[in-house]
Amino acid sequence: MSHARATTLTRRGILAAGGALGLGAALAACGSEKAKDGGSGDGTGAGKSGPWTFEDDRGRTAKAGKTPSSVVAFVGVAAALHDYGVPVKGVFGPTTTKDGKPDVQAGDLDVTKVTVLGNEWGQFNIEKYAALSPDLLVSTMFDSAGTLWYVPEEQKKKILALGAPTVGISVYDRRLTQPLERMRALAGSLGGDVTSEQVKQAKKRFEDAAARLRAAAKAKPGLKVLVGSASQDLFYVSGSNLSIDLEYFKALGVDLVEPPESAKKQGGGWYESLSWENIDKYPADIIMMDNRTSAIQPAAITQATWKKLPAVKAGQVIARNPEPILSYDKCVPLLDNLAKALETAKKVA
Repeated sequence: MSHARATTLTRRGILAAGGALGLGAALAACGSEKAKDGGSGDGTGAGKSGPWTFEDDRGRTAKAGKTPSSVVAFVGVAAALHDYGVPVKGVFGPTTTKDGKPDVQAGDLDVTKVTVLGNEWGQFNIEKYAALSPDLLVSTMFDSAGTLWYVPEEQKKKILALGAPTVGISVYDRRLTQPLERMRALAGSLGGDVTSEQVKQAKKRFEDAAARLRAAAKAKPGLKVLVGSASQDLFYVSGSNLSIDLEYFKALGVDLVEPPESAKKQGGGWYESLSWENIDKYPADIIMMDNRTSAIQPAAITQATWKKLPAVKAGQVIARNPEPILSYDKCVPLLDNLAKALETAKKVA
């Protein structure tokens, strides 16, 4: 897969659909082999008084006369930087739920101490952004074209005209370990303590969790894991390709349900859309469900066809965040939860 191709979906449609199994399916369907390598370039920070540069995953070098101190970022990026001790002044993307609590994508970020520029798709308050005097804008990228996630295309020119350099960290068509290291490199360039004992321990826990998952998958080779997301009208089944967590799980030996490429075509190569009447198309022993607020959660699914699924009846349904917070600390549970599910699951499909 070396050439991106356009799809007929809109990003709004993907989000309305539960977000996401294919965040970016509207943007591109295939990534380049260079993208598989995780991008290039490391950051250098010379302190508050020295020059700062960072080459991002678009191959672009962001530059500033000093290390940026007024950072604005997609909320998941802000949560990852927070874990490395890098403060962020403004965020955009799902930050708080309807009841005012931190969204799952906010991690340990204190949402009361950041300026929220927009909490939903398409929202980005340029006036609030300008008031922060931003000297860096950071987001993830879900395509090979370098589109900054949650930065509205219709406002992009005005946002960039304010002069803050931008950094994109790719989470497209590669394994989880690559963007994890890229985020750590960015945090280090911004003055974060990326070599502390706490960070070392978090990485060790991550490596241990990966080993546990590999062992669990090897011990239960017959278990099929289906990755889904629920909306009012459709159920989405994700393939392992393109998603950083699923590509990594597959590399560790997890047997994931794989819709054929032809079935994923309308989902930009990320997922297959099924009617609720047909959600039993793929036998599964464990189901991983999108836990973001854009998707209907398992406890709220009322369709009889869902309740009849063997994995649901057996209580073998676990959560999945299709947009992992890119710090080792936050990614440990992703591996441990799936490992535990494999260790305790029974063959029911």
